Amino acid sequence: MEMAYARVSAKDQNPERQLVKFRALGIDERYIFMDKQSGKDFDRPRYQAMRLMIREGDLIYLDALDRLGRDYDGIIQEWKTITRELQADIVVLENETLFDSRKFRTMGDFGKVMEDQFLSLLSYVAEQERKKNRQRQAEGIEVARKEGVKFGRPKQQIDANFIRVYDQWRSGAITATAAMKLLDMKSNTFYRRVKEYESQQCG
Repeated sequence: MEMAYARVSAKDQNPERQLVKFRALGIDERYIFMDKQSGKDFDRPRYQAMRLMIREGDLIYLDALDRLGRDYDGIIQEWKTITRELQADIVVLENETLFDSRKFRTMGDFGKVMEDQFLSLLSYVAEQERKKNRQRQAEGIEVARKEGVKFGRPKQQIDANFIRVYDQWRSGAITATAAMKLLDMKSNTFYRRVKEYESQQCG
């Protein structure tokens, strides 16, 4: 079976570029797994779902090695688990000439040595790039702060509907759960808005 794994680091990022490549390969949509989550570890729901499905002889496509993860040691361990323990194969489209585990498999023990060397090199490069990006981001934030830019979540406008439901909740007429349902808010959002509203009232 052919599968594919796509990942972006945040919910507001678009994975379409990766998905287009997988569709072009003819991979069934049911077997394209995608997470919108950091690659700092492998505790990602869709990735874990894919891992449970992998069987010997399966082929997994990645757009780039850093889509698998961002941790140097973790990438190597996960790659070896899939290719050596589960006996499936991985193809990294961005470096397909180098990273197609099927090629290393045909070379026997020498292939394992070659695979380990290439994997270590590219995983190291991926991790170093992540560290550089963090440093650039930190430097950019510091420069912006010095120029007077303020960071943080902008406060949303408190509308009349929220105030009406808030008053009902505070008076004991309805429960917090009912208030959240009426406002179509999750618990953390509801209580954040309550805090913002109450701070405005105190101000």
